[in-house]
Amino acid sequence: MKPIRMFLTVYIVLMAGETVLTRQCPSGEAVSKPDPSFAGWKLVWADEFNKDGRPDPQNWSYEAGFVRNRELQWYQPDNAWCKEGLLIIEGRREHKQNPNYQPNSKDWKASREYADYTSASLTTRGRHHWQYGRFEMRGRIDARAGLWPGFWTLGVAGEWPRNGEIDIMEYYQGMLLANVAWGTQKRWVAEWDSVKKPITQFNDPDWSSKFHVWRMDWDDKVIRLYVDEILLNTTDLKDTFNKDTERKNPFHQPHYLLLNLAIGGTSGGDPSSTHFPAKFEVDYVRVYQK
Repeated sequence: MKPIRMFLTVYIVLMAGETVLTRQCPSGEAVSKPDPSFAGWKLVWADEFNKDGRPDPQNWSYEAGFVRNRELQWYQPDNAWCKEGLLIIEGRREHKQNPNYQPNSKDWKASREYADYTSASLTTRGRHHWQYGRFEMRGRIDARAGLWPGFWTLGVAGEWPRNGEIDIMEYYQGMLLANVAWGTQKRWVAEWDSVKKPITQFNDPDWSSKFHVWRMDWDDKVIRLYVDEILLNTTDLKDTFNKDTERKNPFHQPHYLLLNLAIGGTSGGDPSSTHFPAKFEVDYVRVYQK
């Protein structure tokens, strides 16, 4: 149980736009302290996952089946739930029949008769999207072999990658990634601004057992990606125009959020020696705008 569960957290937005964090301590003493880095920001949307049961259907829908990157998991809603103030996305080793199976199919999504793993992928697509802002997630990731958790965005219009992708948090094979991707001249081929940071560089053997805060600050000029206030990547939006004939910039449009735990696939690594279940735990997701 992480210590923050002992606090009641309330956000008060002052007339000047300054956000003050008020916590009720276990002793009953209230502590209010302005966060200067959030001055001028307004909380416009959040999910604190404080109600036990299924995630709020007004906020989240689910991806289903085999989706991308030749990943091994079958996505299904059953692998996501809220408990004691956390969203839990659970990866399981279980045998599941593929209802879309087609013998001799050249499509990897249809050629597999079974999935050997299940997990969940939640998205705000069709429910909530935002253009620019501060996006924040506090969570704990499982850093064992074969696991590929993500907190990321996709643009609402256009085919990937010309709709734009922002990986606020992505992890696999010992690396924490902060990525921005857009379109090239070739269909389904992305141009990447990617930073990979080995988690060993945090010099904390217990890093993956702790909760961390990932953040994106995004405006019409730049995207900045952070973990625990450490700047990982900065992308100048003057460089992110798609290289096709339309030459659109996918980061000048609204994006929706995704939270998922992938297993294996093109980058996730080999999960065969990993003990399951595995969990990606999310304390909150918050979106601020100026």
